[in-house]
Amino acid sequence: MLTHPGRPEHALFTAADLEPPAAGLPPHARRYADALRGVLGWARAYLTAPHPELGRTGPVCPFVGASLRDGRFHLALWPGRPEDRGEVAEAVALYRDWFLRLAPPGGVRAQFTTILIVFPDLPTAEAPELVDRTQLELKTAFVEDGLMLGQFHDLPPDQPGLWNPDFRPLRSPLPMLVIRHMVPTDLPFLLADPRHLAAYHRLFGDRDQPARRPVRS
Repeated sequence: MLTHPGRPEHALFTAADLEPPAAGLPPHARRYADALRGVLGWARAYLTAPHPELGRTGPVCPFVGASLRDGRFHLALWPGRPEDRGEVAEAVALYRDWFLRLAPPGGVRAQFTTILIVFPDLPTAEAPELVDRTQLELKTAFVEDGLMLGQFHDLPPDQPGLWNPDFRPLRSPLPMLVIRHMVPTDLPFLLADPRHLAAYHRLFGDRDQPARRPVRS
């Protein structure tokens, strides 16, 4: 477990921290231990595995397996029901800054570092307003800094898979926002906005992906 250097009430948990009985979790997190284990189980069973509706071979996200093996797959807990998008954005800002300290751009295996900000008390019905809209509002700022911000919940988000437009790949057991570094295969997610495309080319040059489709959803 990692404790935030300036906000000790916030922590990051890895798979090892959640092994039963999870006695090392801080008191406020223990009541959510099963919820966090559920997210971890979803990552292992869904993100690291093939899916018949994905439209391509390989796991849903090829990077999660390495992230889990390296202990770079971090779960963050934001308990309580967020009042509005401003509170959700506050959570994202706190963990975004921490993410950049943990995994500075260009660092060894930085692309395998990720933080999942889990909102265990947020009703799923409110996720489109609080999770999806916050992600949309913050995406450009993230992309311009070489980062990606993904949204997941159980409705799920109405974002189709690029290999199968009928598939909705961003389904998760709890609402969450996910921070990671941008990688070259993110290009198809950025084509619709000239600002995003410009940020991609600033980071990666003029390289292109032959199929112009992602290897992750």
